[in-house]
Amino acid sequence: MAFTFAFYLFTFALLSMPSEPLAAAVRWINERIANDSQIGPDLFTQLHAAQLERGLRHGDRTIGSFLRPFVLPRSTYQAIAHAAETLAAAFEQLVERALSDESLLAELALTEREARLARIDPGYTRLCVSSRLDAYLSKGSFKFLEYNAESPAGIVDQMLLEDIFFELPYMREFIARYPFWRPRPHQRLLGALVDAYRQSGGAKDRPQIAIIDWEGVSTESEFYVLKDYFESEGYPTVIADPCHLEYNHGVLTARGLTVDILYKRVLIHELLDKVDDGHPLLRAYAERKVCVANSFRTKVAHKKMSFAILSDPRYESLFTPEQVTVIQHHVPWTRRVREGETTFGGAVFEMTDLLRRERERLVLKPNDDYGGQGVVIGHVTEPHTWEEACELALTRPFVVQELVPVQKETMPKFTDRLAWEEMTIDFDPFLFLNKVEGGIVRLSSSALSNVSSGGGVTALLVLEDA
Repeated sequence: MAFTFAFYLFTFALLSMPSEPLAAAVRWINERIANDSQIGPDLFTQLHAAQLERGLRHGDRTIGSFLRPFVLPRSTYQAIAHAAETLAAAFEQLVERALSDESLLAELALTEREARLARIDPGYTRLCVSSRLDAYLSKGSFKFLEYNAESPAGIVDQMLLEDIFFELPYMREFIARYPFWRPRPHQRLLGALVDAYRQSGGAKDRPQIAIIDWEGVSTESEFYVLKDYFESEGYPTVIADPCHLEYNHGVLTARGLTVDILYKRVLIHELLDKVDDGHPLLRAYAERKVCVANSFRTKVAHKKMSFAILSDPRYESLFTPEQVTVIQHHVPWTRRVREGETTFGGAVFEMTDLLRRERERLVLKPNDDYGGQGVVIGHVTEPHTWEEACELALTRPFVVQELVPVQKETMPKFTDRLAWEEMTIDFDPFLFLNKVEGGIVRLSSSALSNVSSGGGVTALLVLEDA
């Protein structure tokens, strides 16, 4: 335990120290952009067109609206990666315990079908083949607010942003001037899918992959980028709606292609709302005839109630001493919204009194939604609207979470002109079989940074420490 605390004291010292190399790198590129006469409307038109062509968009909206990447020092990146990997292991322990403890499982508020599917062994050892922890950085620390354990998007953004922006003259100069590392999450995704397939008993040298989600979803362009990449590496790939799946004689097919790996981008609760247990995907999964990533078991960790378990001292015995330390430093106070007493800031409150008294310090979140839907942030919400949201939260599965300070940074943003805007930034590391590789950097001028709520993205560069 002493080693763990020593590690975190060292980590906080690193995060709190001003980084001269980082400041110098950011200052250089900002000045270069501000003084470049070639940066103007013609370039912006080209950048928008390139994003539409390559698939860096959400629906019909381009999402790469920033002229420079987000830069992290290697020491900060490694600290975030270590904490994320430790938390991923803690979520696995929580899920394992919950599947054998009905009272704990009930705390997470799964539906009966979700719980039944979660009990099916997917055939590979890790809970998540790919996942994402969403984090806010603030001066001297960082906090993880949510765990996208089910179907993380944005894995190809880094590759696309580099393709479009990194050939610009000032970016070529920047990369040549400063020693950087660039992550490759799309490569790690393919490796993780194939590893999970091998663990589940798959023997084909080049297994065939189906990317499954509803036809016409706003993230569909990403699927085509992944398909091109998978096939360039020798893995036949098809994109299909769940309605295009067939299952006969132990073989699952999608648009005529035999499916060995089903990369499930469709969300579990949306799928279960539309299909019965006789659906080809559910039958093939139950009979272990296809490797499904991520599995239906991930729904247990994906529920936001999981953060209420992690952050509640009553459940510390579920986790290792190192996991408890990471949770204490990097998971905000979170509780299930329900009548009765709870603790907050070392004091005991009735939940309804706490929600009313501490509005400006709290955020309400539905237990299982995405893209910021249903999230109510107290300090930017009118009191009467907050009261209504609290009443709703007491009748449905909701969590309340302590508001986390957010790092803001002035970024060069473009539409048809260049503007320097102070943006909220979150850095959300991707994990592949519990190992971090890069992440999505989301930026917004509002309190919500979700791309589906109107936010944008930029690339990540990791500045090598001097």
